[in-house]
Amino acid sequence: MDTDIGGLTVIFTEFYYWVTVVMMFLIHVGFCVYEVGASRRKNLQHTLMKNTMLIPVISVTFFLFGWWLYWGTVNGPWINGGISVAPFATPWSELMGTHMGGAPVTPDLTAGDTALWARVNGVFWAAFLLFSWTTASIISGSIIERVKTQAFLIIATIVGSVTWIIDAAWGWSPAGWMVQLMGYHDAYASGVVHAIAGGSALAVLIVLGPRIGKFGPNGEVRDIPLHNPWLVTIGLFLIYTGFWGFYAACNIPIIDIDATEEAVFLSATNIYLMPTTLSAITFNFILSLSGGLMVGYMVSKANPFWTYSGGLAGVISASAGNDLYHPIQAFIVAAVCVFVAYKMHYWVERKFKIDDAVGAVAVHGYCGFFGVVIAGVLLWGYPAATPSGDPGVAWFGSTAEGFPAINPIGNFLGAIIMFWVLGFIPIYIVAKILSAFGMLRVPAEVEIAGLDVGKYTDPYPNFSAAEPEFERIQRSQQK
Repeated sequence: MDTDIGGLTVIFTEFYYWVTVVMMFLIHVGFCVYEVGASRRKNLQHTLMKNTMLIPVISVTFFLFGWWLYWGTVNGPWINGGISVAPFATPWSELMGTHMGGAPVTPDLTAGDTALWARVNGVFWAAFLLFSWTTASIISGSIIERVKTQAFLIIATIVGSVTWIIDAAWGWSPAGWMVQLMGYHDAYASGVVHAIAGGSALAVLIVLGPRIGKFGPNGEVRDIPLHNPWLVTIGLFLIYTGFWGFYAACNIPIIDIDATEEAVFLSATNIYLMPTTLSAITFNFILSLSGGLMVGYMVSKANPFWTYSGGLAGVISASAGNDLYHPIQAFIVAAVCVFVAYKMHYWVERKFKIDDAVGAVAVHGYCGFFGVVIAGVLLWGYPAATPSGDPGVAWFGSTAEGFPAINPIGNFLGAIIMFWVLGFIPIYIVAKILSAFGMLRVPAEVEIAGLDVGKYTDPYPNFSAAEPEFERIQRSQQK
């Protein structure tokens, strides 16, 4: 803080991220409300507590090792170098606690580390932590009403504090090897959060199997109605609001992108430290939300659940390029991807008997995957990030200035890495292990009776306890 403007910039940045974290908390509130609304009455408290307890579990593990993984693994498995030194991100670091700056006490920290991280380490950590909660919550909704809580928390820890943060290091850091060598671009995490969560959810669903009664004896698909569509509505609107905070947290508010003695050019930047404007991403967020809502409404024939889910899917689809898209591009990308994802959800459900209770694989996984691929085509040639090291090592070309360039090949391969390599494969292995030890799925008799039975009191004691027709049929089929 050698100047007044420098000091104000640091203080503003600290406060900016502190506020965006508060806004992003609404994403998790929304997921809790939304999943309770999607669960049947006999399972809703188990659903709520399962999604609530990922907060402390991921928070502790992300403090202990998740934050270090983001900074230490940017080079991948020794693709662009080895493990990076990040002493400020270790749990025992003086910069992981209250610190007012000044000379470092521990020998592995430099004065530069102290000057940079004394004020912003905690708020940056919290922003990424909220991304971790979101990634795990996406999986939570898809597997409701049949998974054991301890199994979900194991999966949530692995996704929230290991696999997703590694993919963030690879494809969401300006120094990440996928960014520097492949020109990968995913400004608001279509792939980095959503594709990996969708791939992980698909892996668990395959091993877990469908809910009892979801498919008839001849393979016909049965609809399991929402317990409370109004809670689903409120939950998704809270997610929209928190997602806007997520967008804000994916930008650095003030950076001098010229940084020369001759000139000063202060700008907001995306997560790759490339200039954008908050005005542009506001246009694009709202237009992609609108495109998703409109197509979700039309393709589902005004089904409320898919209309609201379409809005979320629309934002996810365009998020990879919403720092650079024209608003009409954002609208069209959202509209196309929501149509495709909706059709794919029901095709996969019929063909492979995948019971995704809330359509999370489609909304997050398919839309995230396609959104990354489309961004590579529409933004072909734009600078992906600031150069790191020798810009000549870029695999698929660089811009004239030596910046790694966004390109279709890099983003297509990146989408595969996010959905399949870091999403599906490791969690499929984990789910198979949990299943082999009987730790993944609740017993059939517990599922039929309800996961709340014998553990929680009836949340609606003043309502009729008459058994719904669907559950009566379900029970008769088990006899």
